Amino acid sequence: MTLPDPVPTTTDPAADTKEAPLYSPARVRELLNRHGLRPTKSLGQNFLIDGNILRAIAEAGGAQAGARILEVGPGLGVLTREIASRGAHVTALEKDERLRPALAETLAGLDVELIWGDALDFDYASLPEGTRVIANLPYYITGVLLSRFMHAPGIVSATVLVQKEVGQRLAARPGEDAYGFLSALAALHGSVRHVRDVPKGAFLPAPDVTSSVIRLDFDRSRPAPEAALLKFVEGALHHRRKTLRNNLRMIGHEGPAIDAALIAAGLRPDVRAEDVPLSKLEDVARRLGVVR
Repeated sequence: MTLPDPVPTTTDPAADTKEAPLYSPARVRELLNRHGLRPTKSLGQNFLIDGNILRAIAEAGGAQAGARILEVGPGLGVLTREIASRGAHVTALEKDERLRPALAETLAGLDVELIWGDALDFDYASLPEGTRVIANLPYYITGVLLSRFMHAPGIVSATVLVQKEVGQRLAARPGEDAYGFLSALAALHGSVRHVRDVPKGAFLPAPDVTSSVIRLDFDRSRPAPEAALLKFVEGALHHRRKTLRNNLRMIGHEGPAIDAALIAAGLRPDVRAEDVPLSKLEDVARRLGVVR
């Protein structure tokens, strides 16, 4: 009797790993090992390994056919692939030259332009109108990058992974515990929406904190806030639990002028800085001659 040929089986674990989705922990580890890489904490390298989170970020960020997307810190290209696979054109900024071979492999054949260099040195004002940012931001430069995005006229939105605490501060309103200068800065440029929280286990290696996906939409139809106003708001909210009057005195304004401005704006003399609506703060700034 002739026996049927045995069904072929895969005996090479590495071959199975290479067939796994790029975001799977096994695939990420295999790529790191094969290219002799180790995540660098100083560069904030925590790679996403949750497909549901990747899809949620790409969807919330507006990754679709024809969209122009800027990504900061593509890492192994996990999020980059998800964005590009939807038909978007991706410009990705990466500082770590060690990742060249891995990214050449993972992004082969995709509409991705890689720019090697420090994201802090990039000219964001050069980006074309309608650009959207989608990125897992390095935590140590989150605030600086968000400010750069806000001031870049071509960027219309930024959907970013940040520390949960930073996300709360971005989305906070006057009177809430997390409200401060970052909240006001975001509101001066547009609006903020909390998309979802992301547990530590969605990354490899796992960070020390929970993260959040936040989407900022920038209103480019209104004039950008003046530098003098931004400096005023920053000083007014520097000690947000102190009275606004005390904070304004600390940045050089005279008591009688402050009192007159507060009364004219309909504010109590003992109002705490964190409780003042942004429109009222702008009103006080005008009455003090900071802006017109």
